Amino acid sequence: MPAMELQAASLQAAPMPDAAVAHVKSNSTEMQRRATATRSAFKRPAVWVMVFGWSLAMCAGFVNAVAFRSWGVFVSHVTGDTTAIGMRIEGYHAGRVDFFPLGLSIALLCSFLCGAFLCGMLVDKNQVHFGGKSFYGIALVGNSGLLVVSMLVPRHQLAACFAAMACGLQNAMCTSHFGAIVRTTHVTGTVTDIGSTTGRMAMIFLRKGFRLSNLNVVERAEVAVDARKLLVLLPMWLSYLVGTVLGAYLETVFDIYALLLPAFVTLSVGLVYMFFRQQLKGYLKRIEQDRLSSDIHDMHETMERTQAYLKTWQGNTKGQQGSGDTEENLVIDLDQEMGNMLEAMHDVEANLMEMCSDTSEHATDQVLRAKSSHL
Repeated sequence: MPAMELQAASLQAAPMPDAAVAHVKSNSTEMQRRATATRSAFKRPAVWVMVFGWSLAMCAGFVNAVAFRSWGVFVSHVTGDTTAIGMRIEGYHAGRVDFFPLGLSIALLCSFLCGAFLCGMLVDKNQVHFGGKSFYGIALVGNSGLLVVSMLVPRHQLAACFAAMACGLQNAMCTSHFGAIVRTTHVTGTVTDIGSTTGRMAMIFLRKGFRLSNLNVVERAEVAVDARKLLVLLPMWLSYLVGTVLGAYLETVFDIYALLLPAFVTLSVGLVYMFFRQQLKGYLKRIEQDRLSSDIHDMHETMERTQAYLKTWQGNTKGQQGSGDTEENLVIDLDQEMGNMLEAMHDVEANLMEMCSDTSEHATDQVLRAKSSHL
């Protein structure tokens, strides 16, 4: 047997040192912890929440298409309105533009802002959170009313302002934080998130030669999280697109009165929520309890991972075994875990406060009913 083959055979037969085995196990455990932290960083919302958001996105696309066909302006593009204000200020100063176009752009922006302000007074949470003190029913009915008013106002400019106010009210209603901020009346941010998410996934596969088997556990977790994000974002964009197509077709048939369709949708959902809220209260409470249990479980896991990171860091510091890259990765992981833990704690606190407020309101109602019965 050649000398090189004897050397290879002896190396293969020799057992790995205990330190090497411990190092491999430590790296494997570390990657498992990082993969778990990656998966817990994004929670896909419930199906009914996504359907609610997609429906509102379709209505917003419908309204925007009808508004442009009828009044020549988009009512949900605040970025475009801001750009128009800047350009028209320059044109008005130079004498090329009169004040009316500038005033219209300012009125559209202020109307959108006013609608979002009204929604902030009615809905006290950024996340979609049915139940508690959030008046989603009134907000939806108000959205429908503003669309109806926009159809009845004779002046086109004033009608566009009412439609913009309805868009602002709806957009603030569904500012849902799922690991990504989702808007329902425009899709610039949605398309940006779709592009950046697919870009991250493509880069991971590019580094591994586009072979799924070459991905480690952390990369698989990153791909899985990005895929779940796309399942939220892509239907949101498609819903908006479908709404614009429907709005364009129906506007040619019904003119401005095509807005009755999105007004009817939001009115129906708002009335159902207002009149059947008590019947759905038990179901909503179970959802809140499940979410609270999930948040507590996530917080517990995050605290365990953070404790493990701290122990690893202390061991490396005492033994002077940790390299600069290892310590830097530990600092990054600790910062991420602390952020996840604080976010989970805030969610738990918000859920507990809301459940306690619901309980106190129910107890107050019972006391008032008892007093009234005695009287």
